[in-house]
Amino acid sequence: MTTQFLTEVQTSVRDTARRFAEGEVLPRAAAIDREDVFDRTLYRGMAELGLFGISLPESSGGTGLDTVSLCLVMEELARCSAAIGNAFAIPVEAALFLHHHGNASQKALIPGILDGSIVFATAMTEPDFGSDAASIQTTARATDGGWVLNGTKAWVTLGGVADRIMVFARTGKEAGHKSMSCFLIDAASPGVSRGKNEELLGMHGLEDCQIVLQDVHVPKDAMIGAENQAFKTAMGNFNFSRLLMSSMALGMAQAAMEDAVAYATTRKQFGEKIMNFQAIQFMVADMSTDIAAARLLIHHASRVFDAGLPYAKEAAHAKLFTTDMAMKHVSNALQVHGGNGYSREYRIERIFRDVRLAQIYEGTNQIQRIIISKQVEKELA
Repeated sequence: MTTQFLTEVQTSVRDTARRFAEGEVLPRAAAIDREDVFDRTLYRGMAELGLFGISLPESSGGTGLDTVSLCLVMEELARCSAAIGNAFAIPVEAALFLHHHGNASQKALIPGILDGSIVFATAMTEPDFGSDAASIQTTARATDGGWVLNGTKAWVTLGGVADRIMVFARTGKEAGHKSMSCFLIDAASPGVSRGKNEELLGMHGLEDCQIVLQDVHVPKDAMIGAENQAFKTAMGNFNFSRLLMSSMALGMAQAAMEDAVAYATTRKQFGEKIMNFQAIQFMVADMSTDIAAARLLIHHASRVFDAGLPYAKEAAHAKLFTTDMAMKHVSNALQVHGGNGYSREYRIERIFRDVRLAQIYEGTNQIQRIIISKQVEKELA
């Protein structure tokens, strides 16, 4: 990996994550993919290292480090297993969301998130509404002392093992984003049921499933933040999530390049190493260049965020470029492996399946282009 101008703290955090990823995650990565079961041991291992609270202020039990440090951790984890990187993002975002928007009783759950004893999930997407989040149909009807929730949520990451679920629901009759609120529910509450785990192309081991809500009663203080204001907070959280998802894609691209070079320097065809062929050299050069550019975009967006400045465009830049880049170069890395790349004996096959989600997750790349164009129009108007 090329030299980066990191602080001593950032370097230490990255190295800690790398040791854990290479020593604990990588040996389990193929089995997690094959068995498609959530690995609680690795989840607790990340918690024990304090990784879930890296960006959380010390006042809430975190270490209060910068977002570049967080992205470095994600890159290292995803380099060894994208699924574990994905699992890492969930508690990080949940703890930050409760820190910023939760009431006292909700914030009291943060220590359980950080130590891995409480598994959280977020339920926004529905079977008929993904990118169009403002059109969700799950409802929350006010009753004496609380709310009654009804609806179906789809693609809930860690939904099959979650103890608590943050559910976005419609609390008013106005169309669009003006009547959306967020609720924290206990997954064991009456009326909450889980569908079967989705059989996905990649990203196995995340217990991704539907969550069905049938007359689920929650108390009034189950609402996170202000009534009818959750769309704004959700969009803010998506911007932050895009930094993490960009770093996840970056880690996969880095792993793919490493595997491609390792293979090309040992594989011989026509009497010499294929790394000596210009076609392979050009692919590797393009991988290295684009990976370096993506890392700079991610770290720049992270620094803009930490400075308290608007960063929606920068986050979209990072997400769009990095995930498109990763899809391209993971595919090229598989091509370097030739027929062997199509075999599960090689890691590149798993990375190829995992990376496809990156262009869809946390806002499709078509949505990122809309965000960027609107921001540019606003700036140049």
